[in-house]
Amino acid sequence: MQVQILSQKENPLLKRKEIRFNVKHDASSTPPRLEIRRAVADALRANVDLVFVKKCETRAGMHTALGVANLYDSAEQAKLIEPDYVVKRNVPPPPKPDEEKKE
Repeated sequence: MQVQILSQKENPLLKRKEIRFNVKHDASSTPPRLEIRRAVADALRANVDLVFVKKCETRAGMHTALGVANLYDSAEQAKLIEPDYVVKRNVPPPPKPDEEKKE
């Protein structure tokens, strides 16, 4: 998976960078959001916890996805601005507890 940063716009009022990116992938479907988030953070040389992918979609029949992400100055600022559903989408799911064995 290759990430190409198309544009970066500094938003000093919200203390974030608004990023448009292009992801080239080999899979038949769009890669998971968490993988895209990690790849965008690596491309920007930023902390993964400060990157929030808002949108990522693949056009039909193509192996490239266009997306929008925000890179915040701090995690506190991100929690103030980003809606809860965006934060939940960008956090890995908690591990499932092991089911108790029946004897």
